[in-house]
Amino acid sequence: MSYINAEKVLPEWLVDQIRNYVGDGLIYIPPVNASRRAWGSRSGARQMLEARNNEIRMKKDAGVTVSQLAEEYHLCEDTIKRIIYR
Repeated sequence: MSYINAEKVLPEWLVDQIRNYVGDGLIYIPPVNASRRAWGSRSGARQMLEARNNEIRMKKDAGVTVSQLAEEYHLCEDTIKRIIYR
């Protein structure tokens, strides 16, 4: 995404109003929410973490202790507990 000069695309009165609020700085206008993708949906990270968390829950149900899971997955015990009880 590249920068667009506001004076080229917005009416002069609107640019003046924005200057009253922002001053001389930069302003970022995020895209419409409908066009935003959820975190990790493009790279597959969300699905990978969900599969890992399900695996952790299954192992806990099978009797593996929180400290063993923390060591196996290289996570702190508090994180393992958050995963299990979520």
